[in-house]
Amino acid sequence: MITAEKIELRAGARMLIDDATMRVQPGDRIGLVGRNGAGKTTSLRVLAGESQPGRGRVETKGSVGYLPQDPKSGDLTVTASDRVLSARGLDVLVHDMADLSERMANSDGAERDKLITRYSRLEDQFAANGGYAAESEAARICSNLGLPDRVLAQQLSTLSGGQRRRVELARILFSGADTLLLDEPTNHLDADSIGWLRDFLVRQDGGLVVISHDVDLLDAVVNKVWYLDANRAVLDVYNVGWKDYLKQRDVDEKRRKRERANAEKKAGALLSQADKMRAKATKAVAAQNMARRAEQLLAGLEEERQSDRVARVRFPAPAPAGRTPLQAEGLSKSYGSLEIFTDVDLAVDRGTRVVVLGLNGAGKTTLLRLLFGAEPPDSGRVVPGHGLKMGYFAQEHETIDGSLSVLENITRAAPDAASTDLRKILGAFLFSGDSVHQPAGTLSGGEKTRLALASLVSSGANVLLLDEPTNNLDPASREQVLDALKTYTGAVILVTHDEGAVEALAPEKVILLPDGVEDNWSPDLADLVALA
Repeated sequence: MITAEKIELRAGARMLIDDATMRVQPGDRIGLVGRNGAGKTTSLRVLAGESQPGRGRVETKGSVGYLPQDPKSGDLTVTASDRVLSARGLDVLVHDMADLSERMANSDGAERDKLITRYSRLEDQFAANGGYAAESEAARICSNLGLPDRVLAQQLSTLSGGQRRRVELARILFSGADTLLLDEPTNHLDADSIGWLRDFLVRQDGGLVVISHDVDLLDAVVNKVWYLDANRAVLDVYNVGWKDYLKQRDVDEKRRKRERANAEKKAGALLSQADKMRAKATKAVAAQNMARRAEQLLAGLEEERQSDRVARVRFPAPAPAGRTPLQAEGLSKSYGSLEIFTDVDLAVDRGTRVVVLGLNGAGKTTLLRLLFGAEPPDSGRVVPGHGLKMGYFAQEHETIDGSLSVLENITRAAPDAASTDLRKILGAFLFSGDSVHQPAGTLSGGEKTRLALASLVSSGANVLLLDEPTNNLDPASREQVLDALKTYTGAVILVTHDEGAVEALAPEKVILLPDGVEDNWSPDLADLVALA
């Protein structure tokens, strides 16, 4: 279905994969794993034909459905339903048939006969593409992914980032593609939708490659694992399920260490003996042979896996602020005739920790954008208090300019900071050397998350607006963010599906959308986090 042979992938000057071969066959459900920045997203883009490898070739047989990490739809004026149906070309047929039906009702004679003939041809084509059963299938997929009928009737421009991602996922699953390539498909999904997706992917009889940090999904779905080792620039292939992969990888690492220790011991003995023999001219050749044999012993070893480096996340020491650095009065927002929320009031005191809850589409991301000033409210106002300095982590990374380098992006966030200080911060977030000059648009989702967090650190903000800050992060990096949340002393307003993030925040207040009710936090609300 997809074969990539002897491919080389790079991120700037950094080698991601060297001379790797990847094959996706029918029935393969492959988990593509590795630390953030190892090359998972780059690999998936190459398999999807969205970009080319530095060397090697990729051959595809059959259709491919590709869900990128940050899916973008070109035309935001189409409805969510039409976007999903477009995967099989049904959107145009449905509209054309509806148009002809209306014209037939208002015509007669020869003109009506022509319209009936055209309608019949379209109806045959519609039936060949699955017809009304396909429409029902699309609606069922959307419903299971948390997209109700009212959302399907809306234009994409009126939907939240999480809803648009669900639409794109529904479109890919509805497409019936022979091979599915899914990059973090559980981002923005609630617990029920994730459970349904697991069952859907288990039944997938074509090929599947999925990038995910959801261990439960990997354990339930995959029957093969591709591990990208960023330290060795190699792809390790394990033809087993998730739990067996973890055991086998541990065995492999122990074997590498054992083999290296034995080889180093033998090579050391050979070199020691060679040094003794070099003193005698008659044994110089034998000494050289021993030294050469020692080099061969070491050269033939597999590289020992190094421990993955982890970003050292510490949110900034907050700048001094008054007692209530941020207030909002009567905030309302609508998109066209669709009302998101009305009359939202809140007061964020110095050091207050707030979590925002609501179903997808309730306006959580919109509220943060209004507070930050990324877009204006329809009514109401945001009232900055004394010394307010906000830092905003955007769910879709829209605060990052893809045309600028990593260093230029963080400089925008802290224009008065010295370049050496910013480089130190970037180094703590695993951007060093030439990688600071890499265009931000070429970063993976996890790397963009690290850059956005680094920009927050440089800002000195005393109120953090965090929209899904743990999305796209590997487990070790996620733990760093959670630890940083625990120790940050400024105010935080958090939007998340991650129950661990709420636990780390230990919120004092909750805002429930779309009603905009501000209340004291109760542990009874914790069950709503994964459902929101």
